[in-house]
Amino acid sequence: QVQLVESGGGLVQPGGSLRLSCAASGSIFSIYAMGWYRQAPGKQRELVAQISSGGSTDYADSLKGRFTISRDNAKSTVYLQMNSLKPEDTAVYYCNADVKTRQFVRSDYWGQGTQVTVSS
Repeated sequence: QVQLVESGGGLVQPGGSLRLSCAASGSIFSIYAMGWYRQAPGKQRELVAQISSGGSTDYADSLKGRFTISRDNAKSTVYLQMNSLKPEDTAVYYCNADVKTRQFVRSDYWGQGTQVTVSS
């Protein structure tokens, strides 16, 4: 079993910053990729950013430049630095991981989500 634990969400004023963290634990051989998704009320879940074990990144076009994803492979942890936050960034943010748990087993896992609220 693999668990993803997210932290760092909360309430922030417009223009402020937050740093989200997601730590993976359990029976992990390796992690191919980790990423962040978000879902606002009444909206579909959307990709925010993802990063491979080799460090290649992919961002939603509308967010590139404000958000930065990074990864500490030794700690099996992914981070999302969010700057210049806007009210429309308000959503539940979910961590995702593509994990190799056995020699021939590769599975996709999700965290429980962390609330980010941008409001004055």
